[in-house]
Amino acid sequence: MPRAYDLTIPDLAGKLAVVTGASDGIGSVIAKRLAGAGAEVIMPVRNHVKGDAAAERIRAAVDGARISTRSLDLSSLSSVAGLVTTLSSEGRPVNILINNAGVMQPPTRQVTRDGFELQWGTNHLGHFALTLGLLPLLREGRARVTHQTSVAARKGVMNWDDLNYEQSYDVMKAYSGSKIAVGLFARELEARSRANGWGISSNLSHPGISPTNLLAAQPAMGRDKMPPARRLIGFLSQIGLAGTPDSAALPALMAATDPEYGGDQFFGPQRTAGGPPALQEFWTPLRDMDDARRIWEVSEQLVGIRADH
Repeated sequence: MPRAYDLTIPDLAGKLAVVTGASDGIGSVIAKRLAGAGAEVIMPVRNHVKGDAAAERIRAAVDGARISTRSLDLSSLSSVAGLVTTLSSEGRPVNILINNAGVMQPPTRQVTRDGFELQWGTNHLGHFALTLGLLPLLREGRARVTHQTSVAARKGVMNWDDLNYEQSYDVMKAYSGSKIAVGLFARELEARSRANGWGISSNLSHPGISPTNLLAAQPAMGRDKMPPARRLIGFLSQIGLAGTPDSAALPALMAATDPEYGGDQFFGPQRTAGGPPALQEFWTPLRDMDDARRIWEVSEQLVGIRADH
């Protein structure tokens, strides 16, 4: 049987939280726990039927939950800009942003609407554009920003000469690179916030290994069947050798809410596969701050957005 772990979340009444990828899995757990602590939660979703159903489940489980959806497709910079415009027009300072959504291992090389390799464009560039677009609201809310990376970022390198993997595509190297980029962005956002007095805390989390829809059958992405790896993870979770969506959500929740910690921290389960959430050492690919500055500068050029200092 999987072991149950938990985390005490402080009172978040009056806080506004934005959580991507909250239609199911880890993101849905994160949104539910934030709502349960009193935060108002916005779930930007690509599929509104799925998103509205997830929001209704949270309302049914959390008495008085204030939760709503907005439109967002992270694989489209136009969609990201649309959400930024919507939230900016609403004018609410954002206190918590959790960049949790992601895609993993499409069966063939695919590209976003803007021509970026799908994992690189969705996991990193979409969230980069969203975060920079929301920067005024994040600064006003003195936000805690949490970026969700993956155990795939423990090893590997940024493929600086071919970030889009147009010359020699390797699906796992591309996924790993996208998640290394997420980690480097998290660190550079904290560094720039400190240098420019933005008042934003930027942290990094990883969920370990747990059975979620990240590797489930996704016909829209061309994966018609659940791969064997997903079935194996499900089995390991059942016997307590991997995490559950509930336990896998805890590191991001700790990063986003624990008052003991400031920015430039990394959280994950005590064991790589699972366990209670704890502070981690940055993995080797995430330690070079020159790389962190470089990923920021390259990303600004690619998405056409620059931070307003």
